[in-house]
Amino acid sequence: MSSLSTFANKVSAAISSAELWAALDTLASAEPGHILFTVTTVEMDEGVARRVYTNHPKQYPVSGTKPIHRDEWFEIVHDQRRSFVAHTIKDIAKVFPDHELIASLGCGSVLNLPIFLRNKLVATINMLAEEQHYTAERVAVAETLLPIPASLCWALSAQFDRAHKTPD
Repeated sequence: MSSLSTFANKVSAAISSAELWAALDTLASAEPGHILFTVTTVEMDEGVARRVYTNHPKQYPVSGTKPIHRDEWFEIVHDQRRSFVAHTIKDIAKVFPDHELIASLGCGSVLNLPIFLRNKLVATINMLAEEQHYTAERVAVAETLLPIPASLCWALSAQFDRAHKTPD
């Protein structure tokens, strides 16, 4: 069975947002590949980002929000609508203050893939692997393979979240 077929089967059987994101994690694990995989949703109107999925919950738990910083990373991902790629831990350290934790997981390169819906940044798919992992070819695969499945997961996740939200 192809990786897209496996993804489709997992999504169709999902009963939670976590299961949707886990299906995307599995899809991305073969190609472009990763050690650490997280999904961050973006709420531009509120100026916050929220980690909604992680394959390393001990080191990168799903919790709370953090403010969006308008920096070089933001300019590339939001303004230019391009993937952010860093090839070494030294490059990662320029942008991410948790670079020591990243390195402790065996990661030294990152690919942050922006997901846009309704012409707005709604999420980033964040993949980290060993140094020099995200070659131009692997980035191209990610940019071809993952945006539509990620958009589907975001939309279905939002539907799940609305259906299970408790009234105030």
